[in-house]
Amino acid sequence: MHVHESSGRSAMKIGIIGAGNIGGNLTRRLTALGHDVSVANSRGPETLRELAEETGATAVRAVDAAKGAQVVVVTVPLKAVPGLPAGLLDGAADPVAVIDTGNYYPQQRDGRIAAIEDEGLTESRWTEQHLGHPVIKAFNGTYAQDILDRPRPAGDPERMALPVAGDDETAKKTVRDLIDELGFDTVDAGTVADSWRQQPGTPVYGLRAGVDAVRKALAEASPERPADFRG
Repeated sequence: MHVHESSGRSAMKIGIIGAGNIGGNLTRRLTALGHDVSVANSRGPETLRELAEETGATAVRAVDAAKGAQVVVVTVPLKAVPGLPAGLLDGAADPVAVIDTGNYYPQQRDGRIAAIEDEGLTESRWTEQHLGHPVIKAFNGTYAQDILDRPRPAGDPERMALPVAGDDETAKKTVRDLIDELGFDTVDAGTVADSWRQQPGTPVYGLRAGVDAVRKALAEASPERPADFRG
């Protein structure tokens, strides 16, 4: 029996592609809030049986994760994005808000991606081009454990704020409302072209703070990619 927190908001169908730390903890919290969550990874639904049993989420193949979904969370290593199934979002609801939680770690994991390094594409724009659909960048600088441990009610002085960037205002509002429901404030960090302000190595990346500090950190970001995050 799954006990649902009462949010006063209507339940949504949400697809989560990637069941690592962020994907797994979003699955835990979103099911607890009463949403209908489908979760997929690269290895197949049978490897997600425990998570499904724990949460009440439905384990599916990646190609099916977005079917009917109003929100789709893409939370896979950046190097895995080009290998996602073609037409991944074809069966999603219209409109669908696509959340990109990804980060480019050239030295640590992903290898060098020329379009990001040489053409200056933001990481989310690169992901967007592979998905063939606009994305909203969120959770990329959030510690996975904080999704479980640090939700706070609106107005709580300890409530953390998360930056959210994207070009589609309707999708951005859907995502910001969902993050509010998860127990966090949000700051509009601008467009996908502006989303370099929250990439790895920036002041806001990994920042556990409220709205004012997050706004300040976004404003202080430098467009030059830090040495640790260059390939």
